[in-house]
Amino acid sequence: MVHLLPGQTILELGAGRGLFTRALDQVAHGRNPITAVTFATDGHAVTGGPASVEWRTATSLPGELAGRQFDYIVSLDLLDHRNCSWFVGHIYELLAPGGEVLLYESNPWNPVLKLRRVISRWLGRSDRRQLLNRPALYELMSEVGFIRVFAVYNDFVYAPLTASAIWFLRNLSILLENLPGVRSLAGSILIHAQKPPRVTQRPTRSLFKHEMLRNAVSVVIPCHNEETNVEPLVRGLNAYYREYLHEIVLVDDNSTDSTAAVIARLAQEDAVIKPVYRTPPNGVGRAIADGLRAATGRYVLTMDSDFQHLLPEFEDLFDKAATGVDVVIGSRFSRYSVLLNYPFQKIVANRGFHALAQLVLRRRFRDVTNNLKLMKKEVVDRLDLQEPGFAVNAETGLQPMLMGCSVAEVPISWINRDASMGTSSFRLAKVGGGYWRVLLRVWRKRS
Repeated sequence: MVHLLPGQTILELGAGRGLFTRALDQVAHGRNPITAVTFATDGHAVTGGPASVEWRTATSLPGELAGRQFDYIVSLDLLDHRNCSWFVGHIYELLAPGGEVLLYESNPWNPVLKLRRVISRWLGRSDRRQLLNRPALYELMSEVGFIRVFAVYNDFVYAPLTASAIWFLRNLSILLENLPGVRSLAGSILIHAQKPPRVTQRPTRSLFKHEMLRNAVSVVIPCHNEETNVEPLVRGLNAYYREYLHEIVLVDDNSTDSTAAVIARLAQEDAVIKPVYRTPPNGVGRAIADGLRAATGRYVLTMDSDFQHLLPEFEDLFDKAATGVDVVIGSRFSRYSVLLNYPFQKIVANRGFHALAQLVLRRRFRDVTNNLKLMKKEVVDRLDLQEPGFAVNAETGLQPMLMGCSVAEVPISWINRDASMGTSSFRLAKVGGGYWRVLLRVWRKRS
């Protein structure tokens, strides 16, 4: 839901004995200073652990934190209808401009929980801890000054599940968290909000670390009516991964807006930009194929134009490629992936396609149809891409397996486009046939 950049600071409230703190430090690769505050009254002080963690014990806010500000604040089960206004006001003051907050709370809107509370009241055993309802919570956070306030359902693994049920539901969570109606049964919610930013620059520290990949990567990006996305995407790629870049191949797929003009200007300003201007007919599959033919780096990274929010996660793809793997795929459906606002019908279609593809190939994988792939050039040169539309992503994922290449998946996030990202041309009914054609060709080659 947020992307940490090296050096950005984190405040964790309600750290308890530091279990989540240590996991958070591991995810951040130890590059983000964490101030972990516990409100425990049992006299147990947490010490030791990662060097990037500063442990604090507090009885109130802001306390010893007065005057300090943080880029991110996370808290675990601290909101209550009695303290909501006081708590939200303090975390607003502790956030730096543009900072974001994630509040991890037990799901107060779970209908089973609501029923249990009704029964408890009848039996004279009331639940003292309650969260505001959604409209009241959103209104309060907006009044304090937060923007981009929203909540998502999370986690279907909670008592009294058995070990086997926990394993089953953990694998189903991505589906259930995006299923209307059923998702309200989640055990937890994640509440996100942002403090309005001043005109400030985000950190632009390079994430380069593998010398063997220096100047080795051609990035292929199909662009159709992406005038708002192309420039910030190029700027982000240069900021984080310039040392990896051999070239950025921007493929204009007959855009009707100013995308071609933006690409031409970027190519004049930066020699790493390699423009490709297509002639009709259109098609993202055709654009990707043309971009792959134009790529000359030792590795080729394919991606979509609206992936700028994912850029810090690309580091994991380069880490895996440095181990010698032929193809690295950014998986939206691993057990550690995060999906926000993913259309449920697309999830069902995607999972159905992958179930059949696994039967055909007789091997396990989670997400070969995402366009985020990092491939060795010799693999790219052997691809036989026939699909003109989005089904080309299935071809680039399945064909390397048929070739006997080593394929690895790393978890990534996926966030549905909002108005600021433009609109997607993906339509399930329109493109579904291409995926079945790909699967049929794979079956014929496999058999």
